Amino acid sequence: MRWFLLLLTVVFIGKADASVCQGRFLNPISDVCWRCIFPLKIASVTIVSGDVAEVDSNVSPICSCPSPIPPYTSYGIPISFWEPSRLVDVTRTPYCLVNMGGVHMLNTGVVDRGHVSDPESDGSANSFYNVHWYVYPLLFILEVLTDFVCLEAGSIDVAYMTEIDPFWNDDELSGVLNPEAILFGNPIAQAVCAADCLASSFNYPLDILFWCNGCQGSIYPFTGTVNDHTGGVQASLLVAGRFMAKMHREGLLKGYIGVQGLCGKFPMPIIRKSQYRTQMTYPISQSTSCQAFGATSVLWQSGREYPYGGEDFGYLIWRKRDCCLRAY
Repeated sequence: MRWFLLLLTVVFIGKADASVCQGRFLNPISDVCWRCIFPLKIASVTIVSGDVAEVDSNVSPICSCPSPIPPYTSYGIPISFWEPSRLVDVTRTPYCLVNMGGVHMLNTGVVDRGHVSDPESDGSANSFYNVHWYVYPLLFILEVLTDFVCLEAGSIDVAYMTEIDPFWNDDELSGVLNPEAILFGNPIAQAVCAADCLASSFNYPLDILFWCNGCQGSIYPFTGTVNDHTGGVQASLLVAGRFMAKMHREGLLKGYIGVQGLCGKFPMPIIRKSQYRTQMTYPISQSTSCQAFGATSVLWQSGREYPYGGEDFGYLIWRKRDCCLRAY
């Protein structure tokens, strides 16, 4: 937190370029889709149902975890819910903190580190976005539930900025992180992604199709380059999904779902898309809805991208949490 406050101090005393950097702070009360916390399940029984389908990751009414005191095993009941855990900027302007009020942290003068090209003769376009990742354990910050072992504790912090990542703007160099991408760069593998698009739009994404980012496109490569840009909402969701997959591959994001997640987080080098939901926070917040990872944006994207102030994007990431609620 101290580092984050120092960063904001540097930001505000620096010279901001408001003409290219747009954004606003998230209002944690009115801008958050609080119904997205559901369904809530206790002992595998649905207490409050939700609007978005999810994978049933635990079926046992009793759970157990290792304990440091005899008999070295503690028993409890599984609880399942969704928590708002991270914020993400997807921006064309390097060092533009969209979710932090649209402050331009640093103007490097570097050309073409973020852009959307003009459409070609066939209507296609390409784009490049940078991503900023914020730790944002909102339920803990607001003290919605105090002393609750299943909540992530922490404070708001900037965790990652792709501007300083040499892999993010180099598709070839990123192959070091995702060498398997060569297996899925063919029409057959990409055609299969249509099934993931349908599944994520009507139910939940297909984790087995880990190379697909639902209706947005391919999850490879792990870079900010979009060669099939059809709109800012589609492209920003695609880039956000790729970044999350990259973070999992680097070991910076963990798993929290299923039997493995009952006693704490665990390594998840290949992203399980069913663990996440997305909710737009900027330029126009989805205060009443969220969607599964990879779900189509056709039904809600209208009017959410507009010139000047609405060409960069912010999202709140919801993470499913399976936890063993025990006395000690």
